[in-house]
Amino acid sequence: MDECRDNRALVDNNEAQTLTSEDIDEMRRQGVKGDEIIEALISNSATYEKKTAFSQEKYRIKKQKKYAPRVLLRRPSARSICEAYFKKYPHRIGFLRVDALSLLLSLANVTANSDILLVDMVGGLLTGAVAERLGAGTGYVCNTYLGSSPYPVDMVRTFNFDNEICKRIVRAPLRDLCLDQTGTSEKPDACNAELNVGTSEKPDASNAELNGQTSSISMEEMSLPSNHEAADSETTVSPQSKMGKTPKAGEKASEEAIKSWKENGFSSLIIAAPDADAWSLAKDLLPLLSYSAPFAIYHQYLQPLATCMHNLQQGKMAIGLQISEPWLREYQVLPSRTHPLMQMSAFGGYILSGTKICSCS
Repeated sequence: MDECRDNRALVDNNEAQTLTSEDIDEMRRQGVKGDEIIEALISNSATYEKKTAFSQEKYRIKKQKKYAPRVLLRRPSARSICEAYFKKYPHRIGFLRVDALSLLLSLANVTANSDILLVDMVGGLLTGAVAERLGAGTGYVCNTYLGSSPYPVDMVRTFNFDNEICKRIVRAPLRDLCLDQTGTSEKPDACNAELNVGTSEKPDASNAELNGQTSSISMEEMSLPSNHEAADSETTVSPQSKMGKTPKAGEKASEEAIKSWKENGFSSLIIAAPDADAWSLAKDLLPLLSYSAPFAIYHQYLQPLATCMHNLQQGKMAIGLQISEPWLREYQVLPSRTHPLMQMSAFGGYILSGTKICSCS
């Protein structure tokens, strides 16, 4: 009976299989299908019949993955993309596990018609997950960054968003968000440093752009001195070509949107910056939120979040502060063999969450 069989007498000495690798390569060259190769491996195995039914099924699945793989096409989602990167390239997403990602979105209260401020240094995974949660045509995802160059968000393309969602994914440097209506910086720390760098670089860029415009105009005047109708046709066609372009995720935010965010504040803040100091970012970004807005900060290690939490408590900048450690255990659910998976990730990072309040100072 099958119930009486077990694997205690089986010895893994690589002598049970009589079919060699050369024979399998020859079968592949002859165009033998993968299922036929698996049946040949089973028939040439001396220990297959002695295994239990569970071991036989595991053996068949293992050989099927190697010789007869199957591909299932699915629509991309935040969970599938996060799991794929976590298994293959975890350092690219800052070791952000799927349960930590879902907890980030929940603690930051990401819902429709929300304006979310992000610091995404995990390749764009967080940006895509927030945009997916917001849905089409509701709210904005604003990526902010220090310095003059934005952080790469290449993973957003793997979500395969439509044009309506891509238009809601914008970027704005921190120095633009810190400027008040008169053009001066509201904060004396990182924003002023960025503003000085930005203003020192703008004249050169504007002069170069002006020189390019004058040179192009002079070339057009030299080539077309009297044909005004051609110039009019060019001016009428170019706006249509610009309107016909498909929107790209991560375009620069409009002045109207930045002005609205300065007046009303953002709905919530999410930070995932493994290579930056959590307290420095939180100190500069929390004033950009509206009062009673939630925030969530992810980091791979505990100490940066503990320091940030202590400084927020000392400055009375937020309430409800807590550090959460997400914990995930995956189970194999099969008849008579349900158990936790043998190889699991034991570490999922830490998340600092809280609610911004009006500071007396």
